[in-house]
Amino acid sequence: MAVELLQDYDGKVLTIQTSGKLTLEDYHQFVPRIEQIINKHGRVRVLFDMRDFHGWSMAALWEDLKFDLKHFKDIERLAMVGERTWEKWMATFCRPFTSAEIRYFDQSESDKAHRWVCEGLSPTPTQSSCCCSETHK
Repeated sequence: MAVELLQDYDGKVLTIQTSGKLTLEDYHQFVPRIEQIINKHGRVRVLFDMRDFHGWSMAALWEDLKFDLKHFKDIERLAMVGERTWEKWMATFCRPFTSAEIRYFDQSESDKAHRWVCEGLSPTPTQSSCCCSETHK
């Protein structure tokens, strides 16, 4: 599994790029960083980019549900970008676990997803396309 965490808009927008199958170890690596960002900025927006994504191990799914419940109100918008029908269905399944506005986008619409998740935010004076990148493999 590979997980890459990117930040835009001075940490207000997080992009989580995933491939393969998410494991418990993956969550132990990237969740503390996301929680630091939430503690610093309050509500954030997330673009969850799934390329060649194969879902979660059972332990990782449990960690995901715990994260969702703990941070129910901390995510303002969630753009899910995928390439499979079940990933589109997952966007609907997530709705009860967050107060975030959720939209699903096909991989061919990834630019549109990024524009939507950033809509209405003002770039900081030092804004670049990405100011932080962490990769966990």
